[in-house]
Amino acid sequence: MRVLGVETSCDETSAAVVRRDGDKVALEGLAILSQDVHRIFGGVVPELASRAHLVAIDQVVDHALAQANADLADIDAVAVTRGPGLLGALLVGVTWAKTVAWREHLPCIGVHHLEGHLFAPTLESHDVAPPFTALLVSGGHTLLLDVPAWGEYRLLGQTRDDAAGEAFDKVGSLLGLDYPAGAAVERLAAGGDPTRFVFPRPLLKAAPGPADRYAFSFSGLKTAVLRAVQQSNDLSRDRTDIARGFQDAVIDVLVAKTGAAADAYGRDLVLVGGGVACNRALADAMRHALAPHTRVAVASPRLNTDNAAMIAAAGSWRLMRGEHHGPDLDARDALPLPGLPVAGGVAA
Repeated sequence: MRVLGVETSCDETSAAVVRRDGDKVALEGLAILSQDVHRIFGGVVPELASRAHLVAIDQVVDHALAQANADLADIDAVAVTRGPGLLGALLVGVTWAKTVAWREHLPCIGVHHLEGHLFAPTLESHDVAPPFTALLVSGGHTLLLDVPAWGEYRLLGQTRDDAAGEAFDKVGSLLGLDYPAGAAVERLAAGGDPTRFVFPRPLLKAAPGPADRYAFSFSGLKTAVLRAVQQSNDLSRDRTDIARGFQDAVIDVLVAKTGAAADAYGRDLVLVGGGVACNRALADAMRHALAPHTRVAVASPRLNTDNAAMIAAAGSWRLMRGEHHGPDLDARDALPLPGLPVAGGVAA
């Protein structure tokens, strides 16, 4: 099965071609076009993102097909990010995918963006499969899942306020870095002194209550960094050490809670996905803390940022099960993860 994937949930326009043979998926072509215009505003402007997707999507798809030495006649299905994300941006991808699927007489499947992140490492390691513990960390999400099987997800905890990636961007702004600031904060932190600024580890106590055990919170940490910046009499001297202190605090919390979840559910595989998973210090700390009994799977950076390859991989799995959507497929900015238990049943 050869699946064309489309991703337009935020500010990357992406298309990919993935081939699935049973449980194995292989990436044949991937194009990702980032929208640099948002740097001017220090954050994503939804209307500009939607317009940029509309302008770029045809060329991005053509580029992915060319990489795969394929055209639409070689495609067996279309998978597209349905949500969550920016509604206008999602609508561009969903409308394009439904139109092409109808014209080419192909099945179309709407994919949950976070489920796509779960499938990303399978494109590089065929032995990544449930059961596992998953930490999904990005600019919009920070959550911890237990995954007993594909399509079955147990939400253990999530952020109560800001996502980890958003915290990186806000701290980067405080330190005078351009948006998006995650990678720049990591580079800055690499040269910092970890002992000069020791920031709080939110919700990481000696004996956390049940409601706090797997929950995250980064708003207070951002405030602590703000105070350090305001109190500095030489920010050019202190900024590398502040970046290091902030990053160490975030990583300590993410690693400790993920390790606790893996132990509690008896999982010997941990998957880390999302844009913040591109942070090498996080991946290294997770592997160091959980070795030798627990393996850590992290996809390469291009598969951890928003991309269509992970959407095609997840969509191909659901298509293999006989699932697909009709012309009533809609985009939803707030979309529950499929297979997640909710009141009265399971999210579809």
